[in-house]
Amino acid sequence: MISQRFVLGGELPVRRLGYGTAQLTGPGYWGPRGDARAAVAVLRRAVERGVTLIDTADNYGPSVAEELVAEALRPYPGDLLIATKGGVVRTGDSTWHVSGRPETLRAMCEASLRRLRLDTIGLYQLHRLDPRVPMAEQLGVLDELRAEGKIRHVGLDTVTAEQLCAALKLTDIAAVQNRYNLLDRDSEPLLELCETRGIAFLPWFPLGNGSLTAGGVRTEIAAAHGATPGQIALAWLLHRSPVLCPTPGTGSLVHLEENLDAAAVRLTAEDMRALG
Repeated sequence: MISQRFVLGGELPVRRLGYGTAQLTGPGYWGPRGDARAAVAVLRRAVERGVTLIDTADNYGPSVAEELVAEALRPYPGDLLIATKGGVVRTGDSTWHVSGRPETLRAMCEASLRRLRLDTIGLYQLHRLDPRVPMAEQLGVLDELRAEGKIRHVGLDTVTAEQLCAALKLTDIAAVQNRYNLLDRDSEPLLELCETRGIAFLPWFPLGNGSLTAGGVRTEIAAAHGATPGQIALAWLLHRSPVLCPTPGTGSLVHLEENLDAAAVRLTAEDMRALG
């Protein structure tokens, strides 16, 4: 039996299948996506279905996703973990600029606190390491924010196993977020390290940006389980490692229900071998 829960940072239990907010914004993660009421309905339904991990970022929109989270979910349930990110500046559709200067990261975190209407962000993730700024300076300001009670746990997004090892020599890291799914397993060394250290791994593009919702051996396995190929891809992540906490995103209530129902799919050892 697979565990449906993970204790993040050794103290915050979350349901492993969460919800990501990127798809609540427009193309290229820029601007709003349609009627805000639809986004609010999806967020509220996710929590009604038992989601306790909401993953967002200041640059989704920018600002749009964080504001929607606050509009939909405040007052926040006591068991809900809001994870957000900083360290990237947006100047247009599909345009990102890494910015890891300590004063910039502090300003971004404090802006996220205001938008989310939180006193403390449960998981604050450095969206990208800035190669122009020493890692110690980037993580140092996050440590300061944690000491001030503005951050509870620190995470990293898009890192190598070597970079995580270096970061762990500087501070505690509760989570990482890298691209990882059935078709993209370049982060296997990082996953192994996370398993060893008890660090949550939030795989982004868990459905391969839509490429895993149809076709392949997943279709045959899905038919045997009365499921969809996308549900099989999500179930594979839940079975693959107890530290994997996928947060698939969608702006559709129908797709939200489908994604969350993947937690009930029980893959056999033969299924896992077939999926590779």
